[in-house]
Amino acid sequence: MANKTSHPVKLYTLNEDKHWDYLGSGLVTTVYTQTQGAALLVRSESSGSLMLESEILPDTPYQKQKDTLIVWSEADNHGMALSFQDIGSCHETWEDICQVQGKDPSVSITQELLDDLEEDCDETLETDMFDLPNCELSKLKDIANLVTSAFTSPIRSRRLALVLENENYIKKLLQLLHSCENLGYTEGLYHLHTIVRGILFLDKTSLFEILFSDECIMNVVGCLEYDPALAQPKRHREFLTQNAKFKEVIPITACKLKQRIHQTYRVQYIQDILFPTPSVLEDNCLSALKTFIFLNKMEIIHMLQTDDKFLPEVFAQLKDKTTDDDKRRELILFFKEFCTFTQTLKSRNKNALFKTLTQMGILPAVKVVMSLDDFQIRSAATDIFAYLVEHSPTMIREFIIEEAQQNEGANLLINLIIKQMTCDTDPELAGAFQIMELLRYLLDPDNMLATPYKCERSKFLNFFYKQCMHNVIAPLLATTSEDTLEEDHRLGADVHNKNCLGALRFMRKIIGLKDEVYNRYIIEGNFFEPVVNAFLDNGTRYNMLNSAVIEMFEYIRTENIKSLVAHVVENFYKTLEWIEYIHTFKGLRIKYEKEKARKSEVQKSLTSTQNNSKIFLRRARVLENKEACVKGNIENTEEEEAGTKLMENDYQDDYDKCMETEKRKENEDKVYVPKRTSSGDYKFTYFHSADNANGTGGPSYSRVMRLVDYPDDDEEEDKEDETAFRKRPHLNL
Repeated sequence: MANKTSHPVKLYTLNEDKHWDYLGSGLVTTVYTQTQGAALLVRSESSGSLMLESEILPDTPYQKQKDTLIVWSEADNHGMALSFQDIGSCHETWEDICQVQGKDPSVSITQELLDDLEEDCDETLETDMFDLPNCELSKLKDIANLVTSAFTSPIRSRRLALVLENENYIKKLLQLLHSCENLGYTEGLYHLHTIVRGILFLDKTSLFEILFSDECIMNVVGCLEYDPALAQPKRHREFLTQNAKFKEVIPITACKLKQRIHQTYRVQYIQDILFPTPSVLEDNCLSALKTFIFLNKMEIIHMLQTDDKFLPEVFAQLKDKTTDDDKRRELILFFKEFCTFTQTLKSRNKNALFKTLTQMGILPAVKVVMSLDDFQIRSAATDIFAYLVEHSPTMIREFIIEEAQQNEGANLLINLIIKQMTCDTDPELAGAFQIMELLRYLLDPDNMLATPYKCERSKFLNFFYKQCMHNVIAPLLATTSEDTLEEDHRLGADVHNKNCLGALRFMRKIIGLKDEVYNRYIIEGNFFEPVVNAFLDNGTRYNMLNSAVIEMFEYIRTENIKSLVAHVVENFYKTLEWIEYIHTFKGLRIKYEKEKARKSEVQKSLTSTQNNSKIFLRRARVLENKEACVKGNIENTEEEEAGTKLMENDYQDDYDKCMETEKRKENEDKVYVPKRTSSGDYKFTYFHSADNANGTGGPSYSRVMRLVDYPDDDEEEDKEDETAFRKRPHLNL
């Protein structure tokens, strides 16, 4: 049988470390002999020497991979591979192998390969497959096909990225943009779009460094203008150079900082071109591009933070009364964008940054711009304030309290915030709702510090109730004043309801916290009175105001908030008891009566216990007095006896005297625990310590005492005590 046509291949072998070694390029031919059968011969292209002679055996496992690779194992841990330049050559050789082994050429594997060969073995095999075409207009189609085919395998994509790291190749490729535009070569421009977009989706930081350099980035944007799917090209370069002009609100002297700001903006613009609308695909792609943008932002923040003049100058101009509104608008919008950059910082770095900003005076600057009439400026200042509150509410609370202590009676920042909420002119109340959430976050007790040395909760809440709460409830009081009510009656109920509903929602939120500090403030301020008045003025109309008020009182009843239940019943029940179409107010009265009865029972129990305790203590004091009297007589006798003994025994040494004294101290008078008799009385027994100390087993006496003191018993007990005292023996000296 005649020999087959030779095909150019690259030969690889698997080494002991399970890596593929490149043996060289050559020509493979399938040869047939009468003695050995079929074999694969590879001869060197340069020298013609024989590089491989491998017999095709019936039991040798072969596998075709990626349409251009044939891999087989001739023995244990001895793998071979041929890499073909085109699919046709590979398929022809594969047919020869299948013919010898009696297999259908449509299969991709003839036998089971070794485990090592079953893995993706083409990682090293394809290292030399990417022979990049020259950067010429006639080769743009081949380059585009090469880039597109690389995405069929992660390994091919990685290999293409490694090859493209040659900076000169990408730069030469991008320079063809101007040649295509000058010649009107539309097809070439479409190929450049495919190539550049493909290189971006390789998502390699090393390639981004080249593509986003000052020399290349505008050409990258230009290539992305020519999307084949669009009828007309976009004008991205025109927008970036003419429309999106960079304004230096404060002159930037650092060239590197300025370059990073320009680069970051343009890279974000390119990201928006690739993903014009948010999608799931965006979250899973281009992670290296997102990291590139993130690191750029971090570098910008760091350079601005370490600049001793830039940010302080921004805050100084914001606070300066001579700064016009246009300049302030540019400054505050710049700083708002700066704050958005900081949201990607890690917690530790963000803490350090905001601490620096606080020391520079960010909050006084925000206070100044929030007092201006310009809506755009105030809105940007509110966004900045929101960043600060979300990051560190404790820092904001400390500033608010410190400001109030230093400037009593002055217009405080917190009151400006409240005023902006209550005076919001937006029909949708978007700004008011945002500020309401910020105030709720600042007033939330759960995120306030409480340590043994510092109680932020009580300090700030007490301050807020005294200095700020009147501003919060001012709309509620204003809409329930007599003048307003008369005006509402003339205009109609709808206006009245509209004004009251926002105040009711706020009060309902406060009650929903079930915090007794808030409840006490509501009670002391009698804030239910305007609510009840508004409810009564609403009459029998069944509307949102009616439902909101009833729901609030029903919540107080079901949650059994005792302080509010008592306050409402004691002050407003007579006014509301005529309302019978709901059981809310009668239910409040029932809760109130039950709690009142419970407290009465508790008080009776406490009074009874106290009376019994007083009786017991009085009787105990009588016993103590009598005991003291008896003890005094005994001690006098003991002293006389001790004197006699000392006279008779003056030869006793000091040691014996000391021991005798210690012994008397240890044997003090003892009163044993009373025992209860069968009649319910208590019996007390007393022992004399002096007799016990002398070992004579001195006399003891007992008495019975009742818990309830009856007059008749006193006389009998006194007689018993006198008899018992008379019967005690006198000690003879």
